[in-house]
Amino acid sequence: MRVLMVSDVYFPRVNGVCTSIETFRGTLAAEGVDVRLVAPRYGEEPEQPDIVRVDARPVPVDPEDRMMTWRQARDTVLREAESCDLIHIQTPFVAHYAGLHAARKLGKPVLATYHTFFEEYLYHYARWLPRAWMRALARRFSRTQCNTLDAVIVPSTAMRARLAEYGVTRPMHVLPTGIPLGRFESGDRAGYRAKLGIDAHRPTVLFVGRVAHEKNIGFLVEAVAQARMRLPEILFLITGEGPAGKRLRAQVEALGLTGNVRFLGYLDRKRELPDCYAAADVFAFASRTETQGLVLLEAMAMGLPVVALAAMGTTDILARGRGCLTPVDDVADFAAALCRLLDDGQLRAQLSAEARDYAAEWSDQRMAGSLAELYRSLS
Repeated sequence: MRVLMVSDVYFPRVNGVCTSIETFRGTLAAEGVDVRLVAPRYGEEPEQPDIVRVDARPVPVDPEDRMMTWRQARDTVLREAESCDLIHIQTPFVAHYAGLHAARKLGKPVLATYHTFFEEYLYHYARWLPRAWMRALARRFSRTQCNTLDAVIVPSTAMRARLAEYGVTRPMHVLPTGIPLGRFESGDRAGYRAKLGIDAHRPTVLFVGRVAHEKNIGFLVEAVAQARMRLPEILFLITGEGPAGKRLRAQVEALGLTGNVRFLGYLDRKRELPDCYAAADVFAFASRTETQGLVLLEAMAMGLPVVALAAMGTTDILARGRGCLTPVDDVADFAAALCRLLDDGQLRAQLSAEARDYAAEWSDQRMAGSLAELYRSLS
């Protein structure tokens, strides 16, 4: 079976959508599914088998992203789709309309994964517009797009419920992205700490993800500021880049946290990231709009206990209470949970063991098998 994936984002751009695409591309072959991908060109990316790049220009509000040229995207997707059994759309912009055009013209099945909670996402990038108006626009946009498809994949039950509220009537399938467990089994804790000049016993909290407004990292910075009153040596590592970076650096300086917070930028996922996970004592996450939260599972696979808000898509991961603490949505309560875990080595060890066992239930191969089964049911 051959599937054409179409996306407005892919590596070298780093975000959860790119990670999901890469993970499924790497595991579907074992399920008898050959995947070809159409994605934007960011610069002079090397040629890769089964990846077709389309000319694109920077997006004004977010220069990390690219907008594919419509005509080239449309023609490229149509050409590539001729030899495929099914079209899988990954993003709702040019990719959606190019994929839908090809599916209708060729009579091919088409489905999409709803990766991003746009109802909350759009507000952070157009704050000058009324929030209620932006929410209504996002809901109408999502409902219209989803109802043109043969099926919709959602990463969590919370996202399925929200789309149903919007009026989406097409079949919706809850299918989260799995994680490549082999990549997140071990890391060089001592070596990475030495590289960053972190004392072996310094209590260290980690965030991994895009440094974007919707990730609610400012909440974590405030929690670290409160936790510092009890643990003066606490260190908060923030990986990634994004549009919220400037505001977060200003917040860190205003709170007098320059000695307690470090911005690490992007890390190589295969080499540096596992070492960074291993170097930390606790993983912190506070997004209220996440559709899944893959980084939570990556941290757990590394045996890193999690302190996170259980909201939207993260609830599917966190609700079972394995390997994690889930404080209420309050800075003081979150800070108390961080301090509790950093102070109690026995609790950390218990949650670490739980986290590893739990993450194993979310393997990429298991999820790829479910996706391959869905593909075959549609083709």
